[in-house]
Formats: sequence, structure tokens, C-alpha cells
Amino acid sequence: MANEKNVSKAVISRLPRYYRTLRELADQGTGRISSKELAEQMDLTASQIRQDLSCFGGFGQQGYGYSVDKLIVELERILGVAGSQRAILLGVGNLGRALLRNFDFSYCGVRPIAAFDTAPSVIGSDFRGIQVHALHELEEFCERERPDIAVLCVPADKAQSAAERLVRDGIRGIWNFSNVSLKEDVLGVPVQDVHFSDSLMTLCYRMKDTDPFEFGE
Repeated sequence: MANEKNVSKAVISRLPRYYRTLRELADQGTGRISSKELAEQMDLTASQIRQDLSCFGGFGQQGYGYSVDKLIVELERILGVAGSQRAILLGVGNLGRALLRNFDFSYCGVRPIAAFDTAPSVIGSDFRGIQVHALHELEEFCERERPDIAVLCVPADKAQSAAERLVRDGIRGIWNFSNVSLKEDVLGVPVQDVHFSDSLMTLCYRMKDTDPFEFGE
């Protein structure tokens, strides 16, 4: 087995794309696929795919390619989504509500078990079976239920202190939507910052030199 601790961030960032593409292929009834065919699906090269997957072991077979189902199982193991990570959400504003109502956490092997807020108007509410608790109940809840992940949807100026509080309560990873980068080295747990503005500005950059009629009729 390869030493996964030495895998580059660039390779890790492509793993969810592999997983998503393979899940789509499985849904379409594809049983096996070559690195060349998978590369065409993902706009990568076959050598890049073979190199990426070799970081975690040998999953392909010469002359056969990859078993789609088996590779999905391996990626679930590598990504850590094979089990059911238990999650809580802090901050049930517009974004927090949208995530609770619409995001398929189960696709990523995550199961929300509670949400927390300070607003009396939302405490006691229920979103797809997820109850909103008062924030002062956080420590007691974490001690009792031992959640793994926190989804952070609090204002930017509250994010770092909220994250530190969560880590003290035993949270092992943070999905951060607060629009500020958290100090992972201070927290001591993995953090994934989500900046919607980054992807929108990337789109704007790619559009700069695009002919406005290029995609027209």
C-alpha cells in the first residue's frame, strides 16, 4: 500500500472529481472503463489518471482497465466517506438553512445530527429531521453524541472563536462557510474553507478574453 501521507494536495483535490465521475458512470450502467476513456470524461490525460491512482495502490488491470464499482469502493475508503461521519451545523441563517434543506450530505458519507443557533426564532425548528438547538447546549450535546464534523456558517468575525470552541468540544474537522480562512495550525484539526467568491472570480477570469458571440447561435 502506498504511503498516502505523502500524496500531493493537487492529487487529493482531484479525488472527489474521480469519485463523482465514477458514480455517474455507475448510474449509467458502466461496469468497467480504461484510463483513456476516463481521461476523456474528465478532460485529463490517461497518464495523469494512472499516476494519481498509483499513489494509493494498483487498481487497474492491463487490458481490462478499471472496475467502476471496485474503484468507487476504493475511493470511498481513500476519501474517508465509506463510513458515516456525524456532523453538526453552527449558524442556521440563510446559508445554513439552505444546506440543511438541500445538500445531500449522505453522498459524502456524512450524516447531520443537529444544528445550533442563538436566535430564538429558529431554535426548536426542524429541517429534514435535523433539530436546531440553542448554542449554549453545544458542549453538553458534543460530550453526549461525539460528532465528528462541524459545518460552520457563522459570521466571519465569530468564525475563529467558534472553531476553537468546537475543537475543545471534540470536533475533528471543520467545513467552513464563514467567508474567512481559519487558522488550521492553531486549531490542530483539518479545515476546508469554502469561498464562493473564489469560484465566481475564476469564472470571471476565464470569461475575460472570450468572444461574446462564441457560444451564440
